[in-house]
Amino acid sequence: MPKGYSGNVLRVNLNNARFTVEHPDELFYRRYLGGWGFVAYYLLTEIEPGIDPLGPDNKLVFAPGIFTGVRLSGSGRSAVGAKSPLTGGFGEGDVGGYFGVELAHAGWDAVIFEGKSEKPVYLAIQDDKYELKDASHVWGKDTWETQEMLKKELGDSRTRLAVIGPAGETQIPLSCIINDDNRAVGRTGLGAVMGSKNLKALAVRGTLGKEVHDEAKIKEIAKWMAADAKPAWEGRRLYGTGSILLSLNAGGGLPTRNFKEGQFEEAEKVSGPAMAETILVDKPTCYACVVRCKRRVEIPDGPYKTDKKWGGPEYETVGSFGTNCGIGDLAAISKANAICNAAGLDTIGAGMMVSFTMECFENGIIDEKDTGGIKANFGNVEAMLQLLEMLKDRKGIGVLLARGYKPCIEKWGKEAEKYAVHVKWQAFPMHEPRFKCGLGLGYAVSPTGADHMHNLHDTILESPAGLGAVRAYGVHEPLSAQDLSPAKVRALYYNTMTQTLKNMIGMCHFPPFVPNLTTEVVRAVTGWDTSLFELFKAAERGWTMARAFNIREGIDASADNLPDRFFEAFTSGPLKGKVHTREEFQHAKEIYYQLAGWDRKTGKPTEGKYADLALDWLAGKMAELKLVG
Repeated sequence: MPKGYSGNVLRVNLNNARFTVEHPDELFYRRYLGGWGFVAYYLLTEIEPGIDPLGPDNKLVFAPGIFTGVRLSGSGRSAVGAKSPLTGGFGEGDVGGYFGVELAHAGWDAVIFEGKSEKPVYLAIQDDKYELKDASHVWGKDTWETQEMLKKELGDSRTRLAVIGPAGETQIPLSCIINDDNRAVGRTGLGAVMGSKNLKALAVRGTLGKEVHDEAKIKEIAKWMAADAKPAWEGRRLYGTGSILLSLNAGGGLPTRNFKEGQFEEAEKVSGPAMAETILVDKPTCYACVVRCKRRVEIPDGPYKTDKKWGGPEYETVGSFGTNCGIGDLAAISKANAICNAAGLDTIGAGMMVSFTMECFENGIIDEKDTGGIKANFGNVEAMLQLLEMLKDRKGIGVLLARGYKPCIEKWGKEAEKYAVHVKWQAFPMHEPRFKCGLGLGYAVSPTGADHMHNLHDTILESPAGLGAVRAYGVHEPLSAQDLSPAKVRALYYNTMTQTLKNMIGMCHFPPFVPNLTTEVVRAVTGWDTSLFELFKAAERGWTMARAFNIREGIDASADNLPDRFFEAFTSGPLKGKVHTREEFQHAKEIYYQLAGWDRKTGKPTEGKYADLALDWLAGKMAELKLVG
């Protein structure tokens, strides 16, 4: 067994509280790596097509990776996956902090949950000991209370937990899993899958640590990261993820009023520097990481009183509840962040449902009778918080909002559809496709719906320094963020494989690990004589398996589209009049399909692509279903 792995996978059958320990061989690890790769493999091999995502036949997979728990910046990440109750397709989310590290240090490469418990339970792991325990006493508790009560019950304050709040218990498709107080596995509704299984939490204490093949090399990279690489991450240390807000606003790419506009007149008030100068009280970090991009804010009194235990709003949260709702009040945004973290709600998805409601209200599609008397205009702080509370509690209009766009459109009429900003029913994160055009195509083809974490942020390609992310693949010439040429499509595809690889090995996207350095890290951890080519192919394997899962579930090329809004030019700002046509987008998509080895028209992976990736077993299964391109 290579270093970096324990060789142990724990399977938990919640129907009968039985455990099985499995020991995959080295070839399995080398092909699927961990994280996203393990999720895709287990979902494809163990879930029948068409199962109910909130039924007992769904599988829930927690998987760190090779890099998770190595003493090096960016090693705090791990993955969770299941069939998504939000999209009906491949569901996967990645999260930093310490929980995934604890799981790896306890000697587990993955934990797979199947079935459904008759009563609320949580899984307690201490190294090679594991037990399902009653969770009835914490069912209904918020995420903080749950973690505090279970740590006390287990008698070890160093225990790390992944928990759901009331939103997951009631199976809201926008619910998430909260790790380490306030780190969220935010997208695709995985908290609802936990809730559907009556699984309240995983509590893990690991004391075994993690062996690596070349400790000297890891220390050398750590030293470089802390010193020479500092300019690449210093902005995030100072201002968190909010460090990008003002530059996006200046470029006309800051999502504003449900993506109707690209600039917000009060952007300065909600920027990273504004947070640092006003309500910021701490800059926490993830395991072994020098970047310290996380935020803790505190508002000691007033209507938006917020405790620092809930962390602080990331850029995505400031965008979703702030600029995109037309709100320039950091205190109110922080209150929304706290509400979501306590309940276990995705701040992106919940904020986008609020901004969608506001635009529908302003255009007369719904009125105060629908909102329960709330004047749901953009910029109305109280309306934003009231709508969020109603969504969280499934009360009034919140019954619809909690279920996502589709039920709202069915209730409010076809006219509402043009204000639903999503791909595959997953709401957009806070990045504008008319500003970053390659990213827009990335949204469309993503197996998880609109997602910014395995995507290209086109602005990095505008300067020679940013090309380090793709230079190893032969991309040497800068490209405009608005470019959607074949060269941009190629850069998008290569960069997506880099990001998918990081999701497989448990590597954060923020430290400056360019592809060749990532390869060095994998070699140093595992001892494999691997190459960037082999790792790129592993990433393609994970990406293609996720695509195959969606194809099998009926999510095909027809779902790889952007809403109409993104083919309409802005009427003001730096991007006024600039937009790609549907024909240009379609052409770029077909080029992407061909690069990926998918049929140009149907988007189905081809027999040749499966052969290229040593996925013969999957090709056979897809051929039986007549789903090979």
